[in-house]
Amino acid sequence: MAIQWFPGHMTRARRQIEEKLKLIDVAIELLDARLPLSSRNPMIDQILQGKPRIVLLNKQDLADPKATAEWVEYFKDRGLDALPIDANSGAGVRELAPRCRALLADKIEAQRARGVNPRAIRALIVGIPNVGKSTLINRLAGRKVAITGDKPGVTKGQQWIKTAEGLDLLDTPGILWPKFEDQDVGVRLAATGAIRDEVLHAQDIVYHSLRYMAPRYAAELNDRYQLAIEPDKLDLDNPDEIVALMEGIGRKRGCLVSGGRVDLEKASQLFLRDLRDGKLGRITLEQPDLRG
Repeated sequence: MAIQWFPGHMTRARRQIEEKLKLIDVAIELLDARLPLSSRNPMIDQILQGKPRIVLLNKQDLADPKATAEWVEYFKDRGLDALPIDANSGAGVRELAPRCRALLADKIEAQRARGVNPRAIRALIVGIPNVGKSTLINRLAGRKVAITGDKPGVTKGQQWIKTAEGLDLLDTPGILWPKFEDQDVGVRLAATGAIRDEVLHAQDIVYHSLRYMAPRYAAELNDRYQLAIEPDKLDLDNPDEIVALMEGIGRKRGCLVSGGRVDLEKASQLFLRDLRDGKLGRITLEQPDLRG
């Protein structure tokens, strides 16, 4: 499956970012803590051209804390400082400015040695749509200066925002890549709402999500939907078992049609709302490979 979508404004956004790089001291790469790799544009290294970078794992309140700690180590092993945050509540956000200053310590010290009073740090915030960039900017600015929304593509242009923390922030529209060759990446992004619901069918998203979640988060699923998942007894290669889980969710939540059949579409929509709203607990949809 190759999901293709590269709206014209995303092409323009990439060009605008590249044009602004000479003004930037540090890049802030915002990822979804529930799927750090899938929410990471694979072109970002090429786009940022070696600029100093800090990785923020946003929505940590929705992610499995054990997995988040492993992701921090994953990025550390690759030479990147990763900071878990929750832009909505502000958790962890106050650490961002000190981390930026630490990353640029040599440059700041060199300015002071020349008798130059260091100016505000100019930071570029990049990330795919709906990962929380505008919410983070509003949190850092202490006021609503960036438009927020629960659908991808809210931010359409670029703007500079000053903060009390000594950061000048450049917001940018979210940039997705031209197409997904890996079906799992598209499914994970769709499960969290990072891409439009119209791109993939809800039932397909839930099927693949449950196939991943059932052996890892059986307790959370059992608790929410009164299921009886036994991870050791699951046959994940048997589609009927996953469909049976979907039907069990629908039956427990009253998604029934005539004849007592389960409305799988309604059940899938309900499941996705629960997952996105954190009603299933703290779930991470991919694990890091810490072997290398």
